[in-house]
Amino acid sequence: MADLTSEPEIEVLSAADAVRRRHWSDVEKLRIVEESLVGHRQVSATARRHGISRSLLTVWRRQCRNGELGGTNSLGFIPLMVSAGSSAAASTAPLRSNPEARVEIALRNGRRLVVPANVDAEALARLLPVVDSQ
Repeated sequence: MADLTSEPEIEVLSAADAVRRRHWSDVEKLRIVEESLVGHRQVSATARRHGISRSLLTVWRRQCRNGELGGTNSLGFIPLMVSAGSSAAASTAPLRSNPEARVEIALRNGRRLVVPANVDAEALARLLPVVDSQ
């Protein structure tokens, strides 16, 4: 005969037990985006470090490029032409930029060179042929 006196086990789930969504401020998003731009293939590693998905970080990077994260849009591209001409034509005025600003140079051999924005032009001219060698 069936035992009708025992009560079935019931598990009560509440919203307080669930993992809540995290809310990131624009400042935190910008910091994480800048961290993801530091080196080659850093998107996945940065996303893992902060416990976010790679696709979310990609969305934040796009928003940063479009200026949607608030603040100033410090990321962008500047068209640049390198010529073998004289460096006398270059401006001798000192750069007034962020000391942490960097320039990323994509070379023909697939390597990327990241240098400070105020790098000495002559030093860079000596370095590029060495790094760009096949």
